[in-house]
Parts: sequence; structure tokens; C-alpha cells
Amino acid sequence: MIDILGYAFMQRALLAAVLVGITAPAVGIYLVQRRQAIMGDGIGHVALTGVALGFLTGTNPIWTAIGVTVLGAVLMELIRWYGKARGDLALAMLFYGGMAGGVLLINLAPNGSNANLTTFLWGSITTVSAEDLTAICVLAAFVAAVALGLRRQLFAVCQDEEFARVTGLPVRLLNLLLAVTAALTVTVAMRVVGLLLVSALMVVPVAAAQQATRSFAMTLVAAIGIGVAVSLSGTVYSFYVDVPPGASIVVLAIAVFAVITALAAPLAKRRARRAAAAYDEECTLEAGGTNPPGDDVKV
Repeated sequence: MIDILGYAFMQRALLAAVLVGITAPAVGIYLVQRRQAIMGDGIGHVALTGVALGFLTGTNPIWTAIGVTVLGAVLMELIRWYGKARGDLALAMLFYGGMAGGVLLINLAPNGSNANLTTFLWGSITTVSAEDLTAICVLAAFVAAVALGLRRQLFAVCQDEEFARVTGLPVRLLNLLLAVTAALTVTVAMRVVGLLLVSALMVVPVAAAQQATRSFAMTLVAAIGIGVAVSLSGTVYSFYVDVPPGASIVVLAIAVFAVITALAAPLAKRRARRAAAAYDEECTLEAGGTNPPGDDVKV
């Protein structure tokens, strides 16, 4: 582990992996609560157009991807509000249009080809430049500030929009802010995890944490811990084995989910048996200690 720190590109890649491991689950927990786990995948499709636009204009693809993904996220939220029956169709056209636009623009760019998109689709630890890392740090700080600083408000909106509206929360503004934050998270993660797999890192650590925790706060902490662990481990593994880091990170996340699920199931059954036994004992005491639960008590 120490020897890889001697490479400047690995120092940047590991720092980016930590930031991705924090931000992706921190935003993903709200998408899971809203049953919009696939939203990150859709934004990743749209981001492809932003990346290709960067190649076409000769600018850093991260900055052009930010503009396109934020616009796409806002459009998704507007479609969710007003789309009604045709909402799914509109979202599908937006997702696939993003991919098609990316392929079209990259081939119009000077010396551009589909191969230029590979590192963004699957992630690459060698392509995280100092400029990219600066952008990732700025974006990650904003995402963390929103996801952690407004966690109570966002949780209320994701659980029950009507109740949140009654309590006076600006529901639409918070929904837009969450959509924009998810878009920025995709751009933060695309260098390390890749656009096609970033949604998995937003969802799988949260799903794994939910198997072992019983509160929102603990789930958030555990999900971030899992996200950082698998991001670092997957990045290190990809360095030694020479495979895309995105694939390594996602496979490790799924493995962690499988292990936690296997360990949590017996514990959940044991807790259920203890709760049932405690309930039976309480019913027996209320019945005078002689009648089993459910029987009529004669006075």
C-alpha cells in the first residue's frame, strides 16, 4: 500500500476515491428514500453529452459535464412534477438522448472518437489530473454541505412531501436542490467510478447499511463508511491488477452487501424472537400470570 503513494497520480486517485466514497452514499440515501435509485444512472447518461461537449470545445470535460447534468437534473425534476402519465416516456428520451448526443458530439470533435469516452464510462485512476482534483474537491465540499447540513429537511421531504409542505418546508426548492446535488455527485464520481456505474455506488452502500442499522443517522454514517472503504479498496486493487476502478469498486460494494445481508438475517430473526417472547410475557403478566395471551380473563 505504501509503495503506490509514491506515484503522484495515485495520490490524486486515492483522494478522489475518498471524496467519491463520501459524497455518493450521502446523496444516494435520499434517492433510495424517494425510491429513485435509478436517477443517478439517468444523470450519468445525460453527463455523457457534457463530457463530449468538453472535447468538442476544448475545455475540461468536468466543467461542461456540470452544466449539462445540472440542466438534465432540473429537467428530470420538472418532468416528475408535470409529466404525469407521459413522465416515464419523457425521462427515457432524456436518458437515451444524452447517450446519443455524447456519441455524436465526440465524433464531431477534432481527433475525437468513442475511445475518448471509455475512461469516463468506466473510470480510470491514471486520468485524474491536478485540475480535475481541484474541481472534485470543490464539488464534493458543496455536495457534502448540502447532503449533511440539510439532512433533516431533505429526509422530511423524501419521507412525505405533503407533511413536509404542511410544516412549512420549501418542498420544491429542496427537491431541485437534491436533484442538482445528485448531478454534481455524478460529475465528482465519473473519473473514478465511471458514468455507467456511479449509480451503484450511490445505492449499494446505502442498501448494505440498511441491513445492519435501525435509524436514518446510523444508516447514513454506515453507508459513508462502506462507500469510502470500497472506493479505496477498489482503487488500490485496480492499480495492482490493471482493471477499471469503477468495476472493482462496484463488485466490492455488492460483496459487502451480500456479507452484511448474510450476517444480518440471523440477527434480525433473533431480535424478532426476543421481541415476541417479551410481548408474550407482558401479555401473561397483564392477564394475571395464569392465562395465555389471547384467552379471555375471568374476573
